Amino acid sequence: MTSEISEQKRTEFISKFKEFLHENYETEMITAAMGDESLEIDYNVLHKYSSDIADLLLIEPDAVIEIIKESIKDIDLPNDIEVRFSNHPEPISIRNLRSKHIAKFICVEGTVRRASEIRPEIIESMWECSDCGEEIIQPRRSNMIMKPFQCTNDSCRSRKAFKQIGKKMVDTRWITIEEPFELTEGDRPSQVTIVLIDDLVSPEMRRITDPGNRLKISGILREMPKGKWFSTKLEFYMDANHVEPVEISWHHIDISEADRERIKNFAKDPGIYETLVDSLAPSLYGLREIKESIILQLFGGVPQHLKDGTHIRGDIHILLIGDPASGKSQLLKLVPEIVPRARYVSGKGVTAAGLTASVIKDELFMGGWVLEAGAMVLANKGVLSIDEFEKMSPDDMIAMHEALEQGTISIAKASIVATLPAKTSVLAGGNPKFSRFDPYMAISKQITIPDSLLSRFDLKFALRDIPDSKKDKLIVEHILDSREEGHEKARPKIEPLFIRKYIAYAKEKCSPILTKEASKVIKAFYLQTRKKAEGGSAPIPITLRQFEALVRLSEASAKIQLSDKVRRSDADRAIKLMRYSLHQLGFDPETGMIDIDRADGASTSSSERNKIKIVLEIINDMSEKKKEISVDELTSRAKVQEVDDVDDIIEKLKREGMLFEPNPGFVQKI
Repeated sequence: MTSEISEQKRTEFISKFKEFLHENYETEMITAAMGDESLEIDYNVLHKYSSDIADLLLIEPDAVIEIIKESIKDIDLPNDIEVRFSNHPEPISIRNLRSKHIAKFICVEGTVRRASEIRPEIIESMWECSDCGEEIIQPRRSNMIMKPFQCTNDSCRSRKAFKQIGKKMVDTRWITIEEPFELTEGDRPSQVTIVLIDDLVSPEMRRITDPGNRLKISGILREMPKGKWFSTKLEFYMDANHVEPVEISWHHIDISEADRERIKNFAKDPGIYETLVDSLAPSLYGLREIKESIILQLFGGVPQHLKDGTHIRGDIHILLIGDPASGKSQLLKLVPEIVPRARYVSGKGVTAAGLTASVIKDELFMGGWVLEAGAMVLANKGVLSIDEFEKMSPDDMIAMHEALEQGTISIAKASIVATLPAKTSVLAGGNPKFSRFDPYMAISKQITIPDSLLSRFDLKFALRDIPDSKKDKLIVEHILDSREEGHEKARPKIEPLFIRKYIAYAKEKCSPILTKEASKVIKAFYLQTRKKAEGGSAPIPITLRQFEALVRLSEASAKIQLSDKVRRSDADRAIKLMRYSLHQLGFDPETGMIDIDRADGASTSSSERNKIKIVLEIINDMSEKKKEISVDELTSRAKVQEVDDVDDIIEKLKREGMLFEPNPGFVQKI
C-alpha cells in the first residue's frame, strides 16, 4: 500500500504533517504524550490545511497513517501517541458496505448489538532464523499470526526452522453494531463487526461501547477469510480509528427553521390534544382515552435523580387487555411507525434473552462469550410494543421487572457481569384467558401476568367488544368511509413525520416542573381517594405507584404544549385517565368500590380477604370444641354471614398451608 506513494511525496507529506501538528495541535500533542493518550484530529481542520493529505487518508488510510507515525517519531515526545480522526465527511450506511470500500477510511453509525470482553491480542510476532540469527517481524494477517516463509537476510534466505522470540500485544474488544432504527424502516437491520484497541478499550470507552449504546465509528474496512485463511469467502470487519458516542435522544431528527415555526404555532393550538388523538390510528373508531394515554406515553414524564441517589423513572408503561378484534394489535404496530427509537415484538416468539440481554458464543470474530442486547436495550429511550404479552413465559416476564422500574438490565453469565441501559417505555397488549374480558372477574384470573409486573404499569385498560346497535352502526360507517376512494377518513390530521419532529422537539426542550396548583390537585385526589379506605376492611383504592404515575402523566401533558410548568389542566387530564383506568380493572362489583389490588393482579381482592377473615374466625371458633371441622357445618355457618364460595376459600387456605384435610369432608388447622 505504501509503495504507491513515491519517496518524494512521502518526504513532502511527513514535513507538511509535522508543520500541521505544530501549528494546530502543539499543546494537545504534548498533553496526549504525557497522559499516554491518543491525539484527536478534526478531519475538517486537516482538510483546510492540506486537502492532499486529507483526501489521501480516505482512499489510502494505511499509507497515510504510516506517514503520520513517521512524522510523530521525528518530534521529540516523551511517549508515542496514536492519532485518531474525528468528523469524517462522508458517513456510509452499514447496508451499503461493498468490496470497493475494503482498505478505505470510512464512517458508520449504529447501535451496539453485542460486545466481547476486553482481551489481549497479538498484533506482531518476532522470529529468529535458526541459520543466521536474523530477527524477523511478522505482522498479523487476517486475524492470524503467520510463521516466516523464508529469512529476510539476502545472504541467507533460509526456509528452515524459525524460533519465536517475542510478540507485541494490545488490549482488544470486538463489538457488533447494527443500523439505527430510523434507517431500516421495518427491514432487518444490517450489521458490521468492529475491533477496538489501545485507548478505545479504556474503562470509560468500555462503558461507551457496551451493548445498547449508539456510536459513530470511523476506521478502515478490512476483510477476513470465512473459515480457513485461504478461503475465497470473506467477512467484513472494521478496524476502528475513532469512536464517538451519539447521545441516544431525538436530536438526530432534522428539524428545519420552518419546522420550528410550525411546532411553536401548533403548541399554541387549544385543540392540540384532540388533534394528536385524531392523528393516532384514525382508522380505529373511538378508544379516545386509550389513544390519549398513548400520546402522553410518547412524550413521557421527566426522570428525577434525587440527592440520596434514588432514581424515579419518567417512562410511562401502558397495558391493554382486549377482546379479539378490539384494535389493540393495530395500536401496538402503529406506535413504532411514529417513534424513531421503537420496536415491535410478539410475546409468542420472544424470550427473556431476546427481550433483555443474553450471553452468546461467537468464535469467528470475538472468540468466546459475548454480551448481546435484547429489544428493551435496543429501544433505550424509545418505546417497545409487546403484543400477546400473556403468551410470554413466567421466567421471561420476571426478566422485565428491573427494566420497567429501574430502567436498567443487569446480567451475570459466563463470567460476564454488566448493567445495560433500558430506559424504555413499554406498551403491552394481551388477550384474556377465556377470549372475552369479564368485568366481574379479577384480572389475575383472566391473564397470566405476575401481580408484581402488573403493578409496574402506570395505566391498564380493557378493550371490550360490547354489542350496542348505535355504536356498532357508527363503527361500521367509519370503517366503510375509511375505505372509500382517497381513504380520507383514515388520513391523520397531522402527518406522522411532523408528530415525530414535534415529540423530538418537546423531549429535547421541555422538562416541566409541577406548579403549586397542580401539586395541590394531585395531592387532593390522592388523599381523598385513600380516605375512602379508612376503617380497616375497605379496599385500598390507590397507592404511591399511582401517585407517581399521575405526576408522570401530568408532566407529559405539559410537554405536549411545550410548557415548562405543569398546570392544573395537566393534572386534571392525568386524573381523568387514571380514574378511567382504575374503574376498568379495579372496580369490585361486590363492594361497588375501587380496589387497587384487583387492578394490580393480586390473587386476593379486598372483598375476598374479608370473606377469608370470616371463614377463619368460624374455623377458630369451631376448633376450640374439636380439631376436625365438618365442611358442611362450616359452609352453613358461613352462609349465615353471606359467604357463599366456602369451597374456594378452603382450597385457597389449603394451598397456603393454613388447613389440611385429615379425612374426606373434614378440615383441620395446621
